[in-house]
Amino acid sequence: MAPRYDNFIAGEWVPGDGLTPNINPSDTSDIVGEFAAGTAEQVADAVRAAREAFPTWSQSPIQQRFDILDAVGNQIIQRAEELARLLAREEGKPIGEALGEVKRAAQLFKFFAGEAVRNTGELVDSVRPGLQVEMTHEPLGVIGVITPWNFPIAIPAWKLAPALAYGNTVVLKPSEVAPACAWELVNMLDRAGLPAGVVNLVMGSGSVVGDALVRADGVDAVSFTGSVATGRHVAEICARSGKRVQTEMGGKNPLVVLDDADLGIAVEAAINGAYYSTGQRCTASSRLVVTEKIHDRFVEALTRRLAELRVGDALDPATQIGPVVDQRQLDKDLHYLTLARQEGGRVIGGERLTLDKDGYYLSPALVLDTDNSMKVNQEEIFGPVATVIKVADYDEALATVNDTSFGLSAGICSSSLKYVTHFKRHAQAGLVMVNAPTAGVDYHVSFGGRKASSYGYREQGRAAREFFTLHKTTYIFAG
Repeated sequence: MAPRYDNFIAGEWVPGDGLTPNINPSDTSDIVGEFAAGTAEQVADAVRAAREAFPTWSQSPIQQRFDILDAVGNQIIQRAEELARLLAREEGKPIGEALGEVKRAAQLFKFFAGEAVRNTGELVDSVRPGLQVEMTHEPLGVIGVITPWNFPIAIPAWKLAPALAYGNTVVLKPSEVAPACAWELVNMLDRAGLPAGVVNLVMGSGSVVGDALVRADGVDAVSFTGSVATGRHVAEICARSGKRVQTEMGGKNPLVVLDDADLGIAVEAAINGAYYSTGQRCTASSRLVVTEKIHDRFVEALTRRLAELRVGDALDPATQIGPVVDQRQLDKDLHYLTLARQEGGRVIGGERLTLDKDGYYLSPALVLDTDNSMKVNQEEIFGPVATVIKVADYDEALATVNDTSFGLSAGICSSSLKYVTHFKRHAQAGLVMVNAPTAGVDYHVSFGGRKASSYGYREQGRAAREFFTLHKTTYIFAG
């Protein structure tokens, strides 16, 4: 029998209303575990526990916060191989990438352990004689955290770690598609000595658990990563109830390849950005915008490189492209490939694969002969699918880059300082990559986009403090 995993509320493991199987997308006969299906009542219990724990935790010594977060970072490092296998089994990310994500989670906990003791303020003179002014940052309160399936340990880490570092309490709802790594994070926090109620875990569906969490009166803020439609719904509910909110949503990220680009660098940037993690990244290079003089050479080299990629079981070290996460996502990918053909695109790859094990395997797809008005260039697919858009020159490339409702990441491959400098300033995106994949970010700098990609505060790095704390200005009369 598959192991059972319960919710965690007020320091206790609590069964849910039934169980949801976590299925290995590389091998659908492999059940990672049975995970508790939480209820609205359990969300209320978790919020209450977080509310009761907040006064003590918000005043806790910063050394205590440092020690707990640092200890979790150490636990992750010590268990890195085990956790990577768990991540690969539940999400389908190839084992090498899974190990990299696990290590990133450790880095996040260790970075924010340091931020707990670096929560500095400012002391300035007042414009009025005899007064001094202090500006400080205080804990915000109870944070509702809702995370997606595509980075099942890194995204919970980059929300949980800063929330706790700055003295907040948390109710976490991970994706029901891949909750195992989030469960392990909460377990490690408990083992590191985190007081009861400071972090609570309620697993289950978004329609039940997520909705109850966003609407809960005792929640002061919501940090959400997921789809545009759900993110906008979350933001609307939070706005009506006065909750602080940050939503990280989708992307339709362009990678521009100019005539003067290094062809090898451009091809590898496209392969990495578009197809690694099976394209299931909000920063994936889904639109390859290529100027006409290099277009044919780029497509030929990219097609040849695409054919070399090995699709297979995520636990196989030789695998470069793992399975799609589940049947629903696979159906969505195949739908868009059919649509691409109907719109006049020419599809290379994109075939449903039958391998030794029954899994959700799809060969990487490249769609040629597209223009930016096509649905496959305007709607997020979230799979191993990239399109090529031929343009005349840099000006048309930039116009194409910005002709989208999204604005998360944008890249350019060029040896021209003139074009690179102009692109950095005029690409309408929160992240700009130069001669590098559009996907892949550092943990110590801010992350976020524009337009439909993001709403509210930035995440990660020092920017995280702006969301997870309240500013206070104090005037002191010194006489």
